[in-house]
Amino acid sequence: MQGETRLERQLDRAVARATSPRGAAIVIASASIAVTFGSALLMTIADHKNYPSVGSGLWWAVQTVTTVGYGDHTPVTVPGRLVAAFVMLVGIGYLTVITAAITSTFVSRSEAVRGPSDAEAAAAQQLREIDARLARIEATLTGSS
Repeated sequence: MQGETRLERQLDRAVARATSPRGAAIVIASASIAVTFGSALLMTIADHKNYPSVGSGLWWAVQTVTTVGYGDHTPVTVPGRLVAAFVMLVGIGYLTVITAAITSTFVSRSEAVRGPSDAEAAAAQQLREIDARLARIEATLTGSS
């Protein structure tokens, strides 16, 4: 499809892999782990004075991604705050979109497997009866002409 961004194509592939609850959990967990470790590394590079080790960056990333935010470590430099803003937006946006897309896929599949409800079946039966009555009326009208 033209006009798709690289991120959209990656998201489509990730959702396509989530064909079962286990697959969905793997996709969501993989995305969460990638964001957490990636942001820990970025924070260590961007704000090395306050996050001198990957461990301290990882502690900050886990707090931020899980939205716990103890506040014991907060970025103070501009690059560190930019990384933090990125991680927060990705956590809110990207992971939410993945989760919603996978949930939507499961709901659609569930509805397709479930089939029509009792009310839908009753309405379909009524439409068949109306169709049969209309056919008899038409036959009567064409027979009397």
